[in-house]
Amino acid sequence: MALKIALVVLTYNRANALLAVLRSLATQCGPDHSVWIADDGSRPEQVEAMRSGMPSFACPVHHVWHPDVGFTAARARNLAAAQADADYLIFLDGDCVPNAAFMAQHQLLAQTGAFVNGSRVLLNENVTRLVEQNAVDLLQLSAVDWARMRWSGESNKLLHLLHWPSAPFRTSTGFRWKGIRSCNFAVWNKDFRAVNGFDESFNGWGHEDADLVLRLHHHGMQRINGFWGTEVYHLWHRENARDQESINRQRVLARMHGAQVKADVGLDQLADRQGVQVTRIN
Repeated sequence: MALKIALVVLTYNRANALLAVLRSLATQCGPDHSVWIADDGSRPEQVEAMRSGMPSFACPVHHVWHPDVGFTAARARNLAAAQADADYLIFLDGDCVPNAAFMAQHQLLAQTGAFVNGSRVLLNENVTRLVEQNAVDLLQLSAVDWARMRWSGESNKLLHLLHWPSAPFRTSTGFRWKGIRSCNFAVWNKDFRAVNGFDESFNGWGHEDADLVLRLHHHGMQRINGFWGTEVYHLWHRENARDQESINRQRVLARMHGAQVKADVGLDQLADRQGVQVTRIN
């Protein structure tokens, strides 16, 4: 039986970046896939720009929007993931363009009892502007192009050109903070539900992804690192406000000394969905 995969793509007021992500996904999605745009309250003109520029997909694409009440990425992701009828969830940020083999590599790395922590390549402001204008197609760049970009400082990596799905030392059993990225993260739906999803009680930017990983480890899962296969191209943006980062970090550190599995406020607490709009857009 084919693996049913749902892609949960977080976005907020950045339609041009989101469309670059969707153009890449459109070439990779098939009938056993679905896309769920987890919108953290984008303005109407941004939603309209996304809808009008939407590429053609061979799978259903849904838009899950809730009112803008500040940075609530955990809730946006939970609302979208809760709707998905899928075996496997891949979380992706709306400013992270997946490489051409992204879906195939994630599916190859999927293992029972494990989640996958993906990798990313950082792009600078100039390249980002060209990508958002659809003047550069990252999936069509050659190794020479990437070497030039690395030399000029337009990207921060070259090793992403190496695809090695069977690379050793991918799996770890204990919690390790380094490299955790909810912008490129995959987990079995049943396990995501078992830990009650992302914890929405984390306020503002920072470390709700590390908390999810910690609780998945407490749930008995292993971590698979997705380098050399699952890379996404992270478009440049100014840093989000990080006034809650230290508080959120301390919460994760405290939980490291316990065995908490379920989020305090997560999927099970989504009964109040006032203002949430769920629409299929293709």
